[in-house]
Amino acid sequence: METHLQDLCRATSPVVDLDVVVGHTRSRTEHDQDGDIRVHRIATLATVASASICPAMVSAIRKTPADVVHLHSPNPTAVLSYLASGHPGRLVVTHHSDIIRQRVLKFAYEPWLRRLMSRADAIISFSPNYIESSVVLSRHRDKCYVIPHGIDARRFQSPDPQAVEEIHAQYGHRIVLGVGRLVYYKGFEYLIRAVAGTNAMLLIIGTGPLESQLKDVARAVGAGDRVHFLGDVPDVTPYYHAARIFALPSTARSEAFGIVQVEAMACGTPVINTQLESGVPFVSLDTVTGMTVPPADVPSLRHSIQRLLRDDALHHQFSEAARERVRHYFSLEEMARRTLQLYEDVLQERVASREHVLAAAHD
Repeated sequence: METHLQDLCRATSPVVDLDVVVGHTRSRTEHDQDGDIRVHRIATLATVASASICPAMVSAIRKTPADVVHLHSPNPTAVLSYLASGHPGRLVVTHHSDIIRQRVLKFAYEPWLRRLMSRADAIISFSPNYIESSVVLSRHRDKCYVIPHGIDARRFQSPDPQAVEEIHAQYGHRIVLGVGRLVYYKGFEYLIRAVAGTNAMLLIIGTGPLESQLKDVARAVGAGDRVHFLGDVPDVTPYYHAARIFALPSTARSEAFGIVQVEAMACGTPVINTQLESGVPFVSLDTVTGMTVPPADVPSLRHSIQRLLRDDALHHQFSEAARERVRHYFSLEEMARRTLQLYEDVLQERVASREHVLAAAHD
């Protein structure tokens, strides 16, 4: 959410008069400037169930002269602060994902989220799939707009050639790449088991609580020497370019979109993803930019890996289509253009020229 907010704000700030209000990691409020963006980091007094308690955020929202408040959810602090503020401006909400596992937080948060969504003039989702599968969004289909998460593709199109060569020298050319936190819904266990039945090398970038368990799985299936856990790397771009295949084997709707797919596609790397009721299969399309398999299905995952390893023509077809799809649907410029158009639509004739937009999110 934080990365998306930063990208969106920097892309729209040349057009709108922009303030950003976020919860601080400290117990004091600080005001900062990011180019022409005013950033207000509101004091956090405590944290409950990973949610910051920022009482001063209410007045920060109430006092702004913003014509549009753009709030990012799920974020209990921002939602409660906005509702308590009584701000009279238009409201746009970007709903990044539903709350899936935290049942206590979900139970306490949902009534307030329903009030927010009822109040909203427009709701942004990153994919049409998520609108249909989300209980929260499906209640408000008439005010939902699909604006896919965009990236600056130029960051991923010019890798360091020497870095790519070094990766190939160390791991070969039959590389399957996975990127993400090592947590339950990422499905890395199934990817490890699938790769064990091939002659591919699996590189996993990321850290998380399941690292030790996943290493045990790799050893148990006889792939301990072909599965490499690289932790966090300073630049993932050379790995996207070195990889033959990018795999996102997620198993639950907690994977709402999978921005790493877009990054891999921008590098021309075909994607194998899973058929989830979320935005995941919307990003990389089955038989267009890669292959989509059922979640937790090791044989299907292995078959797709083997096919993309041996079929050069299909690999090239998916690679070109992946780059093209990013250009048309997932560029930062397109995300900013469509968001600005939505601001204009909700404002209609209420603002003569330059809007003043407040973005509220958890930092």
